[in-house]
Amino acid sequence: MLELSGWRVVPGRTGDAVAVWGRGRTAWRGMLAARLSGRPLITLEEPVLRGFLPAGAEPPLGLAIDDVGVHFDAARPSRIERILAEDPLAGGEAALALWRRLGLSRTNAWAAGPLPDPGFVLVVDQRRGDAAIAGGMAAADSFARMLDAALAENPGRPVLVRPHPRGRGHLDAAVLARVAGRARGRVDFVDPRLSPWALLQRAARVYAVTSQLGFEAILAGHRPRLFGLPFYAGWGLAEEELPPPPRRGRRLDAAQLLAGAALVYPLWYDPFADRLTDFATVAGIVAEQMRQWAANDRPAVCLGLRAWKRGAVVRFLTGPGGPPVMAADGAGAVARARARGGRVAVWASREPAGLGAACARAGVELVRLEDGFLRSIGLGARLVAPASLVADPEGIHYDPARPSRLERLIAAAAELPPAALARAEALRAAILAGGVTKYGLDGDIPALPAGRRVVLVLGQVADDAAVRLGATGPVRDNAGLLAAARAAEPGAFVIYRPHPDVAAGLRPGAIRAEGLADAVLPGASLAALLARADAVWTLTSLGGFEALLRGVAVTCLGAPFYAGWGLTRDLGPVPARRRARPTLAGLVHAALIDYPRYVDPVTGRACAPEVIVARLAARDPRMGRAPSRLAGGLARLQGAWPRGRWPWRVEGGG
Repeated sequence: MLELSGWRVVPGRTGDAVAVWGRGRTAWRGMLAARLSGRPLITLEEPVLRGFLPAGAEPPLGLAIDDVGVHFDAARPSRIERILAEDPLAGGEAALALWRRLGLSRTNAWAAGPLPDPGFVLVVDQRRGDAAIAGGMAAADSFARMLDAALAENPGRPVLVRPHPRGRGHLDAAVLARVAGRARGRVDFVDPRLSPWALLQRAARVYAVTSQLGFEAILAGHRPRLFGLPFYAGWGLAEEELPPPPRRGRRLDAAQLLAGAALVYPLWYDPFADRLTDFATVAGIVAEQMRQWAANDRPAVCLGLRAWKRGAVVRFLTGPGGPPVMAADGAGAVARARARGGRVAVWASREPAGLGAACARAGVELVRLEDGFLRSIGLGARLVAPASLVADPEGIHYDPARPSRLERLIAAAAELPPAALARAEALRAAILAGGVTKYGLDGDIPALPAGRRVVLVLGQVADDAAVRLGATGPVRDNAGLLAAARAAEPGAFVIYRPHPDVAAGLRPGAIRAEGLADAVLPGASLAALLARADAVWTLTSLGGFEALLRGVAVTCLGAPFYAGWGLTRDLGPVPARRRARPTLAGLVHAALIDYPRYVDPVTGRACAPEVIVARLAARDPRMGRAPSRLAGGLARLQGAWPRGRWPWRVEGGG
């Protein structure tokens, strides 16, 4: 971030300024070097929105660069103090609305759990040795005085102490025991793993020393009682125990405070594009991580995952319940999930018979896993890990015999607000501009005859679950599909494109297309073919959805997820429950934004679909990484071994 903002970082004693991190144990060295050399001292710190995970787990998404002092030192001026005193502080209303809507905090990987009843007094503890305590003119005894005041000033209300989640604080069990007589059972600890924003929304009053939770309390609409002088004290937004510095005479509102702290003071960084960005973009990045994290509120016990895919799936299924574990069979998976209060997650095409009934009897949720629709550069059969995954607790999108979460989302998409539809249209435009398809494969197409109608017929893997379950009409294989297309389009130039896995000899489904197809193009780019096609025929191929994205007419002989909504010509039976009539943008929002989860293979962070589309459009080679030859060979051998009996399989601990 420093280099992106124009600084050149050099080690040693050269340079025009000396930079230190905060006021930690080693900062004195840099401060001394600056004083002895006469060079300016620059202090670096994390901003008010660090990101998703805490320090040590991932780099921050922002950086505060202070060339005046440090934000938590009330005895001396700082850059943030000057900003709050002098800057116009515009744009804070939108930032405040965004902060509140997303329920942000400094970090945001919080656990799911029961929240206390509303109406309590929240007392915020801090770690011992936190430099912000002394910097804010407070001391260890400030915390005891704060607790005493909270009890005395709020008779009858429960008082909940929030410990710091990452270290020993000042208000431990011994302190609470000393006030037990006066408290009369009113004081207790609250789980520090719970969302601070959720606690602030339920609290009647908030007490803090210099913790950032006091700042967040102001954003939540509180007027916190402060027993120190953090950067947000002295601007008319809190009740301060100590007199603030006379430098802080300006009266602010919460939007102005956030404008200074989040819009003017820090730099913000987009880790996906490796560039500086703005607060709203970083908030969106964090929100996507929060969404995926919250979806994994309970531990998952996985079943049916091949060894090469497990590492990728772990990234999609880790959350407050911890990382997923693996099970060897359905009975073991159900038993372990029930014991852990978790759910069973099975690869949909490898679901054992009777698993759904066993989960229902045990009261265990079952979710079915599959690759998402924006996947990778390269084939799954070549062991390229997916960048997207669906986890469906209702069914699975390619099985029309039962409802699925995607089907429900498509039905609801008819009522999406304009902003959501605009986002879907922008995503669709990016897909088309970048020539993006599920596997991101390129390949030349030959010259096609001018003036003739071009019909593209999409072959599929013969034993693929989408064919076995979704080919619901009289035509259920590639040969029948091609014959039906030729019969319906006798004068057209018919192109047959075998599925890439079939063309590569990795999966079954090869047919003799001579006499029915005018051209067989196994290696051609799907995006390039769709750009030339007037119509597409398919059983259930995702290529039909990709054709819809490009405005190509699609005829379905089966019942893929995108059929039955009025957007395709359906020659096979489709579920009668598909009565809604969403727009194409609504279908895109459901299938590419709401339904899947995405993890960026480059940074390892959960991300929005726009990130994956950008990487696929750029043909980023990191989107096509496959295992080593040895690992790939073992994984293929695992696939050929009798299911569940491969000798090297290691099950996760439970």
